[in-house]
Order: sequence, then C-alpha cells, then structure tokens
Amino acid sequence: MIPVILSGGSGTRLWPLSRGQYPKQFLPLVSGHTMIQETVLRLNGLTGMKAPIAVCNEDHRFMLAEQLWEIGVKPAAIILEPVGKNTAPAVALAALSAQSENDILLILPADHVVENRPAFHEAIAQARKLAEQDLLVTFGIVATEPETGYGYIKAGDQQYGPAFNVAAFVEKPDLQTAQRYLESGDYFWNSGMFAFKAGCFLRELEKFNPEMLAVCREALKTAKTDLDFVRLDKTIFSTCPADSIDYAVMEKTDKAAVIPLDAGWNDVGSWSALWDVTAKDSSGNAIKGDVLTVDTVNSFIHSSSKLVAVIGVKDLVVVETDDAVMVAAKDRVQDVKAIVDQLKALKRDEAQVHRKVYRPWGHFDLVDCGDRHHTKRIVVKPGAKLSVQKHHHRAEHWVVVKGTAWVNKNGESILVTENESVYIPVGVVHSLENPGVIPLEMVEVQSGSYLGEDDIVRYEDQYGRV
Repeated sequence: MIPVILSGGSGTRLWPLSRGQYPKQFLPLVSGHTMIQETVLRLNGLTGMKAPIAVCNEDHRFMLAEQLWEIGVKPAAIILEPVGKNTAPAVALAALSAQSENDILLILPADHVVENRPAFHEAIAQARKLAEQDLLVTFGIVATEPETGYGYIKAGDQQYGPAFNVAAFVEKPDLQTAQRYLESGDYFWNSGMFAFKAGCFLRELEKFNPEMLAVCREALKTAKTDLDFVRLDKTIFSTCPADSIDYAVMEKTDKAAVIPLDAGWNDVGSWSALWDVTAKDSSGNAIKGDVLTVDTVNSFIHSSSKLVAVIGVKDLVVVETDDAVMVAAKDRVQDVKAIVDQLKALKRDEAQVHRKVYRPWGHFDLVDCGDRHHTKRIVVKPGAKLSVQKHHHRAEHWVVVKGTAWVNKNGESILVTENESVYIPVGVVHSLENPGVIPLEMVEVQSGSYLGEDDIVRYEDQYGRV
C-alpha cells in the first residue's frame, strides 16, 4: 500500500496562522508535529506500507520535503503541481507514478486530525481487502451532529463485510436536511480519504474523463526530475480539466464502497473545529502561547509573540501573530475567508506570507518596514546558498551577527565573519552562502525606491527558481 499525501490546500479559514505561502498543513496546530507530519506518522504500525508519494503546490516543495525529512521519511516522489487542478488530477498523477497497477493507493489529505489511531488502522486494513477486489473505497465518517460544513455519502443496501456500496454523494446540506441525514443513520460525512488499486482508478478515470487522464500522462511523460521533485510542464498541465475525485470518478463509478470510520476525525477546517480538538482549561478555553484570561469561557485564544489578555468574553476566537490580530465570534469563523478576500483585493502581503518568510535556504523576518527601507533578520542554514542575483531598485547592506558568510560581489569573493559587514549596490550581481556548520545570522538593511520581493533577477539557483 502506498500512502498518497495530498498537500494542495491553502487553509484560508485559519488565517492569520495559515497563509497562502505557509498553509495549515505545515503548521503544528494540534501537537508538536505539523499536520502533514501527523498524517504520515499516524500510519506507523501498519504493515506493508511503502514510501509515500506527495503531491503539492510548487511553492511549498521545500517545506514539504524538509518536514518529511525531520520525521525520517524519504518520499518515493514529490510531484509538483504548477497550477492547482483539484484532487482528481493529483490522484491520477500519483496512480501513474505507482510501480504497478496493482499497487493500492491510500489517499490522505495532509491536514486532517484522527484521534483514534487503532480504529483508523482497522479501517485501513478493511479498505485494503476491498481494494484488492477492485473496489474504489472511501472512508465515511460516522456523523455525530447535523454538520452543514461537510458533504455527505449515502450508504446503499449492498454490503461488503463492514462496508456498503455508495448510493450517492451529497452536497453540503442545510441544517434541517443535515438533521434528517443524522437521524436516518444512512449518511456519513465525506472525509476525502480513499483506497484503491492504481490501475482500477485509472481505468475508471479513462472511462469518465479520458481528457484528464491523457493530460496527466503527457505531463508526467515530459516532467523533469531533480532531487525528490517531479516537475510537471506548466503549459501542458494547465490544459488539464480541474475536478475533484468525487465528481470525476466516485459519483459515476459502480465500484464505489464506503467504510464507516469512527476514529475522532476532524478536518480542522475552521477555528471552531480546532477548538473542538484542542485541550481546554476548566472554563472551556483552548489556549496557546502567552495568554491571561479573566472571566473568559469557551474561547480559543492563540498568541504567537505577544502577551494577549482577554477579559469578560465568551465564545470568541482571538489569534495573534507577528503582523496581525484576528478576533471573531466562534459561530462566525467561517467568514474569516472574507477577510482573506479583502486582503487579496487590497494586494496586501498578509494574505500570502507571515512576517517570517521561509525559503529553501532558511528564512527571513521583516523586522522594520518604511517607504524607502526594509530591515530583515536573515538566517541561512549550514551549506545553503542564496541564488546568484541582482536588484534593479534596491541596495543591500549585510551585517553578520553569527556565523560566517561567503559573499560573491561582481566576481569578487569575500569572507565576512561576525561583526563585519558588506555593501551590495544597486544592479550588482551577487550571491551569498553559508560555508560553516552553524546557522548564519545576519541583519540586512535594504534601501531604494522599490523594495518588493519581486525585484530579483536570478542568474543561477541550486533550488531551481531561475
């Protein structure tokens, strides 16, 4: 069985923690591990599991690779989508990448919580047996309340041991309809998790959407591989129809089966959902970070960098980060997406990035920002190198605080050590690397008429960003 980790989500409803360039699957929301690490780690103990295949946004590739490396997992492949096309093409790419059409794929979104691991393992073992019989298996979550934020799966009359044939996939209902679904006992929440043979899925996809399969085949055939990454041709993959696995295959096939899963599942799709799965104090508050409360009940309060004091409130969500504070009624957290839409419309960076921005070579923290100057704290990992580049509008002054920097400026190589500095004028081709064994820490002061991150002309880059 091959785990297929789908990591294409943006997690906008968990803003301001989750951002476009650093979405929720890469955050440690419910434990010391990130969501994607938890997704892989909860498979420990299952027999016959092969190295995972991950499918992700091209911009997230280094975060994904590093977070898997941190838990000792080397993926069989990391397939990079140059544009998002929903889950059906992502699964098709993984199926085409399997070594054998008889390999069973276990499709797992990267941002779910499963509290009862033994029950989850038992459901996977059952799904494996059904997949070996050429069924396309989905995991239906046993509903505990009339949830209007999930799609539903209706079980049919035919049984396959603990599973049922799928009678229908149902869109998110209104409250009255959801209550009826709950009372009937025939409906399950749609988890977005699946298990099936690679070849079986591809044959069904060819039957119902041959154009999608053809584009995926061609995109993989012309893909380029570097390190663990499989880079798809953007021009080709952009022509692929966009569709979910439900619409493309599962709603149309006669091979669909649903296994009931009661394992403490949660898709952590909102702040209220995260409150549900987070440990609480005696007043029902889920608290993380430097927080003080007085007469506060049933609230979610998260502090990233500052003391947050909350007095005399209930059922609130308060989230503080380096560059933003969000306060919402707990029953209105689905509307956080409207704030993100406003930020995008205003072209504000807070929709996409945090004050701390991660790069494949390390990260930088935007400490101060003015009309004609930016000040950053830069950390470069040992052995890492920034691209060979120049800027049309800004000059840079680097001061080494810790470690050693190897700087190339217009062909001249300079070793810069602690408490030393170097100046990079506008238009000068330059590069920077950390030749040492400890992280390089620097302060960078930028000055100029335009200080946007897109003022970079790259000539050479070991991370493929040219």
